Amino acid sequence: QVQLTESGGGSVQSGGSLTLACEVSGYAVGGYCLGWFRQAPGKEREGVAILDGNSMTTYADSVKGRFTLSLDKAKKTVYLRMDSLKPEDTAVYYCAADPRKYWLARPFTLREYHYWGEGTQVTVSS
Repeated sequence: QVQLTESGGGSVQSGGSLTLACEVSGYAVGGYCLGWFRQAPGKEREGVAILDGNSMTTYADSVKGRFTLSLDKAKKTVYLRMDSLKPEDTAVYYCAADPRKYWLARPFTLREYHYWGEGTQVTVSS
């Protein structure tokens, strides 16, 4: 049973930075699709950054150049470094994973992920 536990959310001013962490338990990390989604109030959940089994990361256009996903296999943790934050980045951020998925043609498809964390709130004020 894979369990995902997010941490690191909080409140920050526009232009600031935060780093989210997602600890994976019950399975090794790496070699499958693992990453981050977010859901803003009144909006659908959307993909932010996904690492696949080829160690390639796909980023949403809205975060390219500002967000960086990284993996620490020893700590079994995937991180999302968020720089130059904007008010429109305000959302609940969710970690998602599916060890059965090595690669996805559309990595931001929600139904492809079997495991989800409970989410961590990120609030960016202007």
